[in-house]
Amino acid sequence: MARTFPGTTSKGSNGAAVLDEEPTIDLNRRRDQLNQRVAELQWDLGGLVYEMAVRDRIRVDVIVQRAAELQDADAELAEADRILAIDKTGIAGVCGNCSAPHSTGASFCWQCGHAVLRQVDTSSIFSGSDA
Repeated sequence: MARTFPGTTSKGSNGAAVLDEEPTIDLNRRRDQLNQRVAELQWDLGGLVYEMAVRDRIRVDVIVQRAAELQDADAELAEADRILAIDKTGIAGVCGNCSAPHSTGASFCWQCGHAVLRQVDTSSIFSGSDA
């Protein structure tokens, strides 16, 4: 029997594609993994720099490469945290006038009444087309 993975499609008994019901990724679990990965990369980078300093043989290219790995993992962790915060609080952004949080789909700030969505002049959209 073929093994299927969560979130993948497989053929049903009638030959139609069936999507597995389990979600592709559990974001909380992924965030925990990334948190652990970032901590390990920080620890390793610090140890690497220390060992290079002790041996008086600093290789900047190796340090930059490891720092880039850490930066990528940290950016992915920050994005996971941002998505989870939006999901938990329902906050999609802040007002440009008073910095009050607003939810997805809000047109005006609940605190100051300032327009959250920027109005776009439609003539500027079609100004380049002569057809």
